[in-house]
This record gives sequence, structure tokens and C-alpha cells, in this order.
Amino acid sequence: MDSAVAAARAAEAGHDVTGVHLALSANPQSFRTGARGCCTIEDSRDARRAADVIGIPFYVWDLAERFREDVVEDFIAEYEAGRTPNPCLRCNEKIKFAALLDKAIALGFDAVCTGHYATIVERADGSRELHRASDMAKDQSYVLGVLDERQLAHAMFPLGDTLTTKDEIRAEAERRGLAVAKKPDSHDICFIADGDTQGFLARHLGTAEGDIVDEDGRRLGTHEGAYGFTIGQRKGLRIGHPAPDGKPRYVLDISPVNNTVTVGPAEALDVAALTAIKPRWCGAPPVGPGTYTAQLRAHGGETEVMAERIGETELRVTFAEPVRGVAPGQAIVLYDDTRVVGSATIAATERARAVAS
Repeated sequence: MDSAVAAARAAEAGHDVTGVHLALSANPQSFRTGARGCCTIEDSRDARRAADVIGIPFYVWDLAERFREDVVEDFIAEYEAGRTPNPCLRCNEKIKFAALLDKAIALGFDAVCTGHYATIVERADGSRELHRASDMAKDQSYVLGVLDERQLAHAMFPLGDTLTTKDEIRAEAERRGLAVAKKPDSHDICFIADGDTQGFLARHLGTAEGDIVDEDGRRLGTHEGAYGFTIGQRKGLRIGHPAPDGKPRYVLDISPVNNTVTVGPAEALDVAALTAIKPRWCGAPPVGPGTYTAQLRAHGGETEVMAERIGETELRVTFAEPVRGVAPGQAIVLYDDTRVVGSATIAATERARAVAS
């Protein structure tokens, strides 16, 4: 629905618009449908009908092989290594604003136009900056933090500066005669058809029984694959007896080397600092240490940080106040007020309790 309204607005503004649906699976029925999906045959037909209403050409581009290699296989490999990836962010980086954009430019198009809620600000020197959406409640700049300067130069987000509710966007779609006006938002992971991430990983990685231990290494239970856990997880640990203090336990660490999951109290999740790798900058890289705000998940809040580049490949981040639920594999996105500075992949964290001691 967002994409359809974005396309309609771009066409109305006088741009020469062509609708493209990405075929991202060799077997689209294996992708999520209805409220869950965005990449199925059903979605392709919805997109074609929207293009007909808007009055623009429509094509289906097959990027299934690239999606499998760059998103699905990356997702599996990251979990196998004990990390927690974000496949939507990776799709934006590798598919929508790389494979799709490259093909579009080769065919003579100027930009990829999407329904993401974010804004692009053009500076006096012609360079472009990525900023949060005008409406913070709908902001999606976090998953676009992987875009570099070249990609931003060929991106359009017509919905980003709209101070309207999602219901008003739906009402606009209905006024325009777009049948997708009533279509629920897509969410979760599109390539896991039944929504069972652990089952999906088990089918690809197999089961491997290992130990669940406490911080002192005492065995508390077993699991069928360390990949089935994420840092900060509380439910589904299947530990037979409670902690001595009666408080809940949380996943603190995942070790794929010895297939061990370590659990402990909530306060042990507090992270004071982290190291991130593979930084991508939405413009010129920052010079020297600086104070920023950081976002650690797509729907998370901001936290104040001090960040500094270490060479070309690392980023050192220290939090003003400890934060919880930070896992290797996640993306950290830095902001200077509303401007997206860039992003990096979390490689290691430093516990606040260890720092305090």
C-alpha cells in the first residue's frame, strides 16, 4: 500500500514512473502471504492492479538468486555463527538499492522510488542527506542506514515528509482507487512462510543438542541448537529449576563453538560499550570522536553515545547509560539530530557489570 501511494505521488508530480515487482523466490508460495508477506504471487498481482490504476507500465524482475545469496544465506550463516541478523536491512543494502538500483540505472532510470518513511535533504552543494521521517511514529530510517552517498543520490521516498497517520495514507490510497488500501502491512520475515524462525533454521542447520549453563558454567538444561536463541531472550529456555533468587533468567551469550547457551539475571544484560564492523556512511565518514544518538533495532528508541571510527573497518561506541538487549549481528545506526550518519554491524559487546568491576 505504501509503495502504491508513493508511485502514485511520483507520477502525479510529473515523473516518468514504472512499477516493478521483485520476484525474490524461485517458489513464491514458500514466502509469507496476506498480512505477513510482500514478495508472493498474490503481492505481484496486487502490484500489477495498482500500476494499472495509476496508469504506469509494470514489470516483474527476477532477483531470486541474488536474494537467496545475499539475504537468505546470510541470515542462516549469521545465526549459525551465534549472531542476530536483520534481513530487511540487508535486503535494502543488497537488493533494493544495489541489484535493483544497478539494473534500473542500466536501463536508463534515475532513481528507485519506495514507500519507506524517511526523508532526503539536498544540500546547497548538491550532496544529499538521509533524515528521519517527519512523523517519528512511522520512521523507517533505521533500515535505510546502510545506504551510501551514491545510493541516496538515486533514491526517492515520497511519503517521508508526510505528517499524516497511516489511516490517512490508507484513505489516500482508497481515494486513488487502489485496491491495496485495505491490505494489512507486511511484517516479520518474508521468506519464512510459517513464521517459525527456529523451525526454518533447524531445517537448514539441523539439530545439535548442547548445554544451557549459568554464568559459572553450571549445567541447567539442554537445547537442540544454539541458533534457536537470541541475546536477551527470556521465554522458551526450558530450564527445569528456578534461579536461587527466584528471578527470571535471560540469554546472555551464545557460543556456536561449543554449542552452549549461557543464561543469567537481567542486570547482566547491561551493555556499556560495543565494537561494530563494516561501517557504511550516508555521506562523508565522521572525523574523530563525536556524540550522537544511536538506534539498535527497527522499532527501538534512541540512546546517547560517544562513537569513533577505528581505521576504516571498525566503530567503537560507548553508551552514556547502559542498554539491554544488544546482540552481535544487529545493526547500530548513528544519528546527528534527525540526520542518519551511518550504520555498522555489532561484532562484540562490553558488559556494564564487567566494566564496573
